[in-house]
Amino acid sequence: MPSISTRRATAMDTETIAGFIHALLDELSGGKAPARDVIRQSAETVLADAGVVAVIASAGDEPVGIMVLNECTAIYAGGKFGEISELYVRPDLRSKGIALHLLEVALQDSRARGWKRLEVGAPGQPKWKRTLDFYLRNGFEEVGPRLRRIL
Repeated sequence: MPSISTRRATAMDTETIAGFIHALLDELSGGKAPARDVIRQSAETVLADAGVVAVIASAGDEPVGIMVLNECTAIYAGGKFGEISELYVRPDLRSKGIALHLLEVALQDSRARGWKRLEVGAPGQPKWKRTLDFYLRNGFEEVGPRLRRIL
């Protein structure tokens, strides 16, 4: 496998980002991801936000993973902090250091912005224990389950 490089996504990368997010949601939902067009439209909106950074990891010229980093604000965090909202690596290339490379980019960007914390939500347990273990091995700590309510 060629060495891994990363770069910030631009508006020209919306299709690539949407494709990876569709694959992520499809995997997490057991094949029930929203239509790719719906995800593409969301990607266009989200990636236009100044507080959002998307990063594409490539092996040679081929995209192999993505990460989306958001700026958030909370009193408990002492102000602004980062959240990894999406991180996905092609299944056939997992455990090859790509996710770790993307995580390092998130940590560097977070430090450059002066954030004191970086958060990430892991998918449901125990099915996605491998994902949780990855984050725990890389300095994250569990702070409890994340909940949502669809409006």
